[in-house]
Amino acid sequence: MNVAILGCGYVGLELGRQLADRGHEAIGVRRSAEGLDAIEAAGFEGIRADVTDPDDLAAVPAVDAIVFAASSGGRGADAAREVYVDGLRTAIETFGKRDEPPERLIYASSTGVHGDHGGARVDEGTPIDPTTDKTAVLAQAERIALDLPREYGFDGTVARYAGLYGPDRYRLERYLEGPVTEGYLNMVHRDDAAGAVRYLLERNLARGEVVQVVDDEPVSKWSFADWLADECELEQPPKRTKAERLEDDGLSEAARRRILTSKRCSNEKLRDLGYEFAHPTFREGYRAAIAAYGDA
Repeated sequence: MNVAILGCGYVGLELGRQLADRGHEAIGVRRSAEGLDAIEAAGFEGIRADVTDPDDLAAVPAVDAIVFAASSGGRGADAAREVYVDGLRTAIETFGKRDEPPERLIYASSTGVHGDHGGARVDEGTPIDPTTDKTAVLAQAERIALDLPREYGFDGTVARYAGLYGPDRYRLERYLEGPVTEGYLNMVHRDDAAGAVRYLLERNLARGEVVQVVDDEPVSKWSFADWLADECELEQPPKRTKAERLEDDGLSEAARRRILTSKRCSNEKLRDLGYEFAHPTFREGYRAAIAAYGDA
């Protein structure tokens, strides 16, 4: 199987490693020289191209599948629209018009599209209700990923990621030092974020569908922070309620909406499809970070 990973960053590099280790051909696409260096260091082929530029994408050879995992770099809604909407559409159209179009697309989205559900459980059948301009853009991109490929004879899949963590993204200090604002954490380790997509590709599953990629146990931020402190043999960090956090006059409107957004994401569909997690919960996923912290 030949797979082009467009926007081959944090998850894409791990996906390429996993595919290559299993005998598949992975091609990572990044627009910077530093990005190409990272791809080559990960052990698979890299091509320098801007995923929003059809002329650049012409350099990517024919593949069986494309994974659109590009990032807007944490910028606002306009930058997100340029990448997730315009870039995604450009990629689908560019590959779809080829004499040998891909067989499928997987688009990396976010559970942020769910919006606020008051801490209730949500799954793929729960109507989405994005609460920020950026998550509204992501919701629009999901529709494009599912609908537009059909016009070119292939299928789209949405892999809806929870909060990513893993090497270089454990952010221990945020929770160990506090204060920690109440709410739920929905998480997935980088290795499983990549592993789930690799699994869907290898098993040819979830064509035309949405799959939530989240681990087994959504957890309250307060409980997670206390567990992490106990494991690191530190005092449990100070806490604050949402109301206390919202008293900060410097908060942006988008930040306020994020604080008020609460849900617990289910991975039942991914589990039913047969995927086995390398890190089923944060307890397994943070073990290496805790050990490194103790050795520091």
